[in-house]
Amino acid sequence: MNFKNIKLFKINELQILIFGFLLIIFIGAILLWLPISSQNYTYTNFIDSLFVATSSTCVTGLVTVDTGTHWSDFGKVVILCLIQVGGLGFMSISTLIALILGRKITLKERLLIQQSLNSFNIQGLVKMSKYILIFTFLVEGIGATLLSIQFIPEFGFRKGLFYSIFHSISAFCNAGIDLIGNGRSLTPYYNNPIIILTIGFLIIIGGLGFFVWQEIYSLRDFKDIKKISLHSKIVITMTLFLLISGIVLFFLFELNNPATMGNMTISNKLLSSFFASVTPRTAGFNTISLTDISGNSKFLTIILMFIGGSPGSTAGGLKTTTAALIIMTVISVIKGRQDTEIYNRTIKKDLVYKAIVIVIIDMFLILISCMMLGITEKGVPLETILFECVSAFGTVGLTLNFTPELSSVGKIIIAILMFFGRLGSLTIILSMVNRRIPKSIKYPESKILIG
Repeated sequence: MNFKNIKLFKINELQILIFGFLLIIFIGAILLWLPISSQNYTYTNFIDSLFVATSSTCVTGLVTVDTGTHWSDFGKVVILCLIQVGGLGFMSISTLIALILGRKITLKERLLIQQSLNSFNIQGLVKMSKYILIFTFLVEGIGATLLSIQFIPEFGFRKGLFYSIFHSISAFCNAGIDLIGNGRSLTPYYNNPIIILTIGFLIIIGGLGFFVWQEIYSLRDFKDIKKISLHSKIVITMTLFLLISGIVLFFLFELNNPATMGNMTISNKLLSSFFASVTPRTAGFNTISLTDISGNSKFLTIILMFIGGSPGSTAGGLKTTTAALIIMTVISVIKGRQDTEIYNRTIKKDLVYKAIVIVIIDMFLILISCMMLGITEKGVPLETILFECVSAFGTVGLTLNFTPELSSVGKIIIAILMFFGRLGSLTIILSMVNRRIPKSIKYPESKILIG
């Protein structure tokens, strides 16, 4: 045998990123499976451990066992670590460790950071990673301090402090996993502005993206806001549009619903509407019972969950920029324009094609998952299945009390959806495809009938 002809198996940056997340999930699942992680000191069903580890690492928030009552303090710390690593990305954590040890970041590692952060280029990525880590810990620290105003008097210093830190990290990383227990999420605090506003703004800050906050921080004067990049303009515009329209629509849809906001004061209705608009953007907390909201509110929640947060953030979903690009492309076609234009800038056609492909793949994955769950979960309404699948793919974590009832096969389907949603469907598919150099041949144009 000629060993010189044997090629070593090589993996690219995307594959390393995927395997890295899989390794973290597997380690987390093993730790959660151990008796030390449960309150009654028994082994947890491995499928449930794997599901929760996937949900935590993919910062989704769907859980098959109650986080507050099932897991021990050790188990809760494991979940918290998975959320933090999953939210920041394991390459950011690896960069932090390397910098602490004084080791130089190699070109290969810079390429990995680029893929992890979904950045345009590799210049300044190490500096960007430092900024991300400092910004994250600073915001989470402020959030924990504000939450401690409520949690420490309520639960005592030790437990209250841990609750404050846990929920601050869970909110900023858009995980939506809570420790309140018994599946209540934040419903006991629907009228508490400290809890609702703090967690709400942590979700928004985490979902905007680190690149946007870096640009805002670098502004010398608020008047320079016009000088920010097109990416940041689209992210901020879409976030404000989705937030405000969501508040208005949720308020109108649930105004007279006695099972949700009908009996609340106007101020609490506005507070609940604000949170109901924020949390579907890949967070997963809730202050009102989702099983009791109207059909219109469920449909609106599904739309917001599908769109999700912004690129380069802790959020999942289709992403605000992708949604904006699709909307503006539709408007351009209706107006008879050849190109997609946003804020007096022409968008490259390859980006438009990529956005269309992402939407088609995402919708296809959700559709296939719904069909598979329709087979494995007998008698469950399609609305409930669709809500669960979009929530999983958008890494949101909201559920119509369906997650704990999933079969073992159903849990695996949802776990796979969460994984695709966190890393991006196109990213995972491209990692498995051997992309060839584009052909230099260009064929003659032709026409077909469409529409």
